[in-house]
Formats: sequence, structure tokens, C-alpha cells
Amino acid sequence: MRGARGYKKPLGGLNKTELRYQEHLDGLISAGEISRYEFEPVKLKLAKATYYTPDFRVLTPDGMVQYHEVKGFWRDDARVKIKVAAEVHDCYRFCAVTWKAKEKKWCYEWFGHKD
Repeated sequence: MRGARGYKKPLGGLNKTELRYQEHLDGLISAGEISRYEFEPVKLKLAKATYYTPDFRVLTPDGMVQYHEVKGFWRDDARVKIKVAAEVHDCYRFCAVTWKAKEKKWCYEWFGHKD
């Protein structure tokens, strides 16, 4: 049942919001704003027996690696994980991405490395 609490997407599959964001990333590649992206390419260790798999790894034209996490809305546990990931893996930038339907735009909250 889609939308039900606890619904899991099929392994390796993108949900509707991730698919929409993938289309957005394709547009950023065409515009030259990013070089490439990959869906769920890594599993980052946060602590003993605690891992985090970001939705997208994004490479900028200047070679910076960013990890983008796409959510329809953010729960506290997901926000904690991305903040911890930014602290533990401080050589990367992490981005919490949300689609705002009323404004018809993506909203970004950045964590971590900024140079």
C-alpha cells in the first residue's frame, strides 16, 4: 500500500519523488551545473552497525562530491542521519532535498563541507 507508514520501495527502485528529482538532475547536467550523478551508489558508515545510503551522489564540474537525500517530507530520524553523515564524512557536502508542490520548486538544506 503506497503512502502507508512503513512502505518500502523495491530495492534499487526510485520512488516518484526520486524520479522527479532524477529528471531535475538530468536538466542540471544539460545546463552544465553538474557533471554527473548516481543513484544509491554507496553505503556510508556512521557508527558501529549504523549505515546510511544517500539517494544520489552528485559530482559538480569543479569535482566536488555531494550526497543528496530526497524526501517528500522529513522525519526526525532521517534528519539526524544526514546531519551525522555530514559530521562523520566531513569532506563531502550533504543536501536534504524536498519538493514543494505549492511553489513548484525544489528546496535544499545543506550540511557539511562548503568550500
